[in-house]
Amino acid sequence: MVDDQQTNPSDRHGKIELIATQRVGANGELYKVVDFLNKNLKDYRLMFGLTKKEDKMVISVYEVE
Repeated sequence: MVDDQQTNPSDRHGKIELIATQRVGANGELYKVVDFLNKNLKDYRLMFGLTKKEDKMVISVYEVE
């Protein structure tokens, strides 16, 4: 018997909750900082993101369950 019910991928991997954001001036080195934080703080259930909007960058901090 085949189960046709689909599983939501986000349910399998846990939830991601936005904790904080900070807008700063554009700086190409911030990608290295975010990568460093993600590699070293993943065991603390934290994830960091970086987006660029015009001449500003937004750093986001998430808690991963």
